Formats: sequence, structure tokens, C-alpha cells
Amino acid sequence: MNKAQRKRIIDRHSDSLKRYGYHPNALYWSNKNIQEIRFAVLTEISVASGDSVLDVGCGFADLKLWFEAQNIEVDYTGIDISPDLIEVAKKNHQDTSLFVGELHDGQFKARSFDWILLSGALNEPYQDKGKYTKKIIKEMYRLCRKGVAFNLLNANAVKAFDLQSFQPNEILEFCQTLSPECKLRTDYLDNDFSIYMFKP
Repeated sequence: MNKAQRKRIIDRHSDSLKRYGYHPNALYWSNKNIQEIRFAVLTEISVASGDSVLDVGCGFADLKLWFEAQNIEVDYTGIDISPDLIEVAKKNHQDTSLFVGELHDGQFKARSFDWILLSGALNEPYQDKGKYTKKIIKEMYRLCRKGVAFNLLNANAVKAFDLQSFQPNEILEFCQTLSPECKLRTDYLDNDFSIYMFKP
């Protein structure tokens, strides 16, 4: 994304953090239950204890807490564009690998992960006809060893000027150009869909 978009997102999260503090609303989730439904669907790609996970757009690293609550012991790494959110995450998750930046900033050039997950981080209206979203999907797939799972807003249910939504089948078709095995999930929330991409 360009510098102006990046600054807008950082400022937006800084403002929401001041308003709500450590709460799902600061991440623009309606409530914790909705957040955890999305987590559950993403991890059903087959994440298991002993796997390494990169959480893209990790926010407060709440996904790490979700894994712990499910007794799934993963090697967790998180990255988020917001330094304010990462600061809170580091206070709550000491001795956890957490990075500030975008996926393309170069932190992981020499690394790979079993699974790469992304929840809600591509809902920003980039106004580029999906180019940035596809760039992130492509990079996640390059960095994974086993697979990628991510969610997006469903354009059949969400049409808002301040949110980015997509046609599920169009994103699935793009993912199929990268991965020989993909799966679309539309069975959990009316306004959301998830895609699994597997490495051969």
C-alpha cells in the first residue's frame, strides 16, 4: 500500500485504541464471539500442536490466546502495521515474536511457516480493484509450507464505502492460479467467507 494509506490505517487504529482500549471494538470486530468464530474457521484448515503459524494483521495477538484456550501449542508469530496494537500485544504476550510492518517489508525473507493465517486485515478500502489483496495472498502462499487460510468480507452481503468486500468465487479462482488445492467456506457468517490454500 502507499504511504498515505498506511498512515491512515495506523492513525485509525491509534484512535480506536484510545477510544476502546484492549477490546475487540478497537480492531473493528463487533464482539469477541464473532472474532473467535472466524479464528475457529481459519484454524480448521488443519493447524495442530507443533506447527508454526504466522498471523498477518495480528492486532493484539488474540489468535494466540485462542490457540492456548484450545490447548493447541503452536510456534506463533504475529505481524501488524500498527505499532500501537503491537505494543499492547507485547505487553500481553511476553516472549512472543511480534513485528510491526507489512508482509512485504522484508522481515521474513529468510523464513517460512507451516501455516499463514489472516483474519480481517484486508477489510480496508484500498480502492485498487483488489490488487493489494491479491499481492498479500500471493506472498502468504509463497511463505507457507503447508497452507494459507484467510477471510474477507462477502460482497453479496456487504457494500460499504469504508469497507472492502469481494465476490467469493472470484477470489477462489485467483487462489486456484496459485495453489492446486483450494477450499471456499461460506457456511459460518452471512457477511464473511474464508479460503484455504494448500501447498502440494
